[in-house]
Amino acid sequence: MTDECILVTGGAGYIGSHVGLALLETGRRIVVVDNLVTGRRELVPDAATFIEADIGDAAAIRNVLRDHDCSAVMHFAGSTVVPESVADPLKYYRNNTGASRNLLEAVVDVGVSKFIFSSTAAVYGNPETLPIDETASLAPVSPYGKSKLMTENMLQDVSAATPLRYIALRYFNVAGADPDGRSGQSTPNATHLIKAACEVACGTRDKITVFGDDYDTPDGTGVRDFIHVSDLAQAHVTALDHLNAGGASDVMNCGYGSGYSVREVLDTLRKVCGKDFPIETGPRRPGDIGEIYAETKRIRDVLKWTPQHDDLEKIIASAYAWESRAT
Repeated sequence: MTDECILVTGGAGYIGSHVGLALLETGRRIVVVDNLVTGRRELVPDAATFIEADIGDAAAIRNVLRDHDCSAVMHFAGSTVVPESVADPLKYYRNNTGASRNLLEAVVDVGVSKFIFSSTAAVYGNPETLPIDETASLAPVSPYGKSKLMTENMLQDVSAATPLRYIALRYFNVAGADPDGRSGQSTPNATHLIKAACEVACGTRDKITVFGDDYDTPDGTGVRDFIHVSDLAQAHVTALDHLNAGGASDVMNCGYGSGYSVREVLDTLRKVCGKDFPIETGPRRPGDIGEIYAETKRIRDVLKWTPQHDDLEKIIASAYAWESRAT
């Protein structure tokens, strides 16, 4: 147990709120900075210190880091919708790349030396081989993926020039909700498959659309590596432990290493909720790829990370339970 203080940017959001809970369970103190554009104040744990601010405001972040004696930063704030990034790329370069640059300036100025970054498998683009490992070529096909890769590049450069050490976790498809019901995905008009499908099953959305059924996959629909948000949260805690122990900077995939198709997900949700719901087929979305799943050897070996929720039915059941409570 430790009483160190961690700055959690975007901590009123889906992933950030779960990581906040995981950090508090270790005895750490957390300061959540969120501008509440997409975050929800009620998702911030009661034990956290909450500050409404923009992470692109370097002066404000410097004050937060100093005032609360933060020893590390976990950075989740940003925009995350791939098709939106294609339609509005400048929003993504502002919210993801530009804001991260300002955040890093504040971190370096204050002398914080540990940084954990919420990156994405979208940095790989269309994988040449599967499972995809961290040495694969980086060729993102969306501004979202490009904006995240730019931040990875900044971290690499800053760590070469300063004492900063970092872990960039490349997320695959995060889903599910806290098993104890303390947090879940609350984003309005969410585009994530499991969240949207659970809304349909609960009657708060009219239908679920399968975007593309002509991919080169077993059933024609996209295949993704779905990881439970609580396992992802624990990966951040182990990443912090690694840096605290003097571990070197690194980039790691964060997934389970296997994929499920859109149709498999929807069939599993039907089993979980015991009812049918409207499904339609639409065209592929801009920026989407057919199939991707992770090679996870590095994160398991380096961080000794062992997932506890690697079960599609369990992931979907937790998401459905959260959505049912929200309706």
